[in-house]
Amino acid sequence: MRWVAFMPLRANSKSIIDKNVRNIAGRPLFAWSLEQAIASQCFDEIYVATDSPRIRKKVLDEFHPSVLVLDRSPETCTDTASTESAMLEFKQKISFDVLCLIQATSPLTHADDFIAAKRKFIEENLDSLLTAVRSKRFYWTNTGTPINYDPTNRPRRQDFAGCLMENGAFYLTRATLLEQLGSRLGGCIGIHEMAAETAIEIDDDTDWIIVEQLLLCQRLLPIRNNTMEIKAFILDVDGTLTDGGMYYGPDGEALKKFNTRDAHGLQLLRECGIKVCVISAEKSPAVKARMKKLRIDEYYQGVENKLFLLKELAKQWDIALQNIAYIGDDLSDLECLASAGLAFCPADSVSEVLRKAHYTCKHSGGNGAVREACEFILKMTNSSDQTTTKDIRQTAKLITDCDS
Repeated sequence: MRWVAFMPLRANSKSIIDKNVRNIAGRPLFAWSLEQAIASQCFDEIYVATDSPRIRKKVLDEFHPSVLVLDRSPETCTDTASTESAMLEFKQKISFDVLCLIQATSPLTHADDFIAAKRKFIEENLDSLLTAVRSKRFYWTNTGTPINYDPTNRPRRQDFAGCLMENGAFYLTRATLLEQLGSRLGGCIGIHEMAAETAIEIDDDTDWIIVEQLLLCQRLLPIRNNTMEIKAFILDVDGTLTDGGMYYGPDGEALKKFNTRDAHGLQLLRECGIKVCVISAEKSPAVKARMKKLRIDEYYQGVENKLFLLKELAKQWDIALQNIAYIGDDLSDLECLASAGLAFCPADSVSEVLRKAHYTCKHSGGNGAVREACEFILKMTNSSDQTTTKDIRQTAKLITDCDS
């Protein structure tokens, strides 16, 4: 069976202007759930359909080549057009057996959710599936009639099964059902229950504030399942590969202090087929000599816009940003740290970077931070190594404590 994921994004959102491309917790709204769909490895292909050149560019900048972008007709982008109209238009262009409709307004969706929902769909031979959260609220009609409980025998909440509320995170639909009914749901319908916090869909500014705080507290979502595949590692120099100190020889030449163990870690990554690239805002003969010694050909010096170069390299290498790891320590690295799939920083980084990184190294710059990051990436390539998940959780707690 051919499983395809599909996210429709239109340009003129009404409740929150440009919400689909607006940054939430440091990333565009659409990026969160798309990233998890990629990490789940549930889909043969993942598509975004949009009427906006700006959205097209944003998606390709974030996820090329993991996500494909299609044009969306004006008729499916009006305020009154149904999502099903976009799904049916998509079906005319792309062949699939099961379609996963992903909603950008549910950024708290995890890779685990896609995996569990697909398993349920297959095992129960479903025609369609929706996502929902369990609600233990007591509901009434406008006329004062109870909907889900008996007021004369009011249950305790801990004994109350409650009911399931559709949260709109994603839907699974067979192609045959969509064609026959023109609907995302029908036939034998299954429900995948999600975490309580995913009940919030972003429809207004209040929702936005709440979800952003949740995302900030769960900044490690991209690597929580240990399913990310890192294909390239990009490094800053001063304060990362070096200790950030300024040393001068007797003739006034500027010297840099590097760590031999860092060099060995980078070599281990390259032996595993992971690209190693070094980007520096400065031009230094000492660094250039060190890169030559390490046989690192991908060395770029005097770079004023690191993010621009990062995106250009991703396109050149044909690697999605989410498959790139980055390590840096200062403000000039913030944009790259926010865009990379996995962000590291040395222990002595500036506070803004400490809050942005997914993983804060125990070692400082020039004193083993790079080697630590290399070992972390190598652990991630071995899915049987459970210590990585433990390290992630410990780091998540530290970040949450820092933010609070």
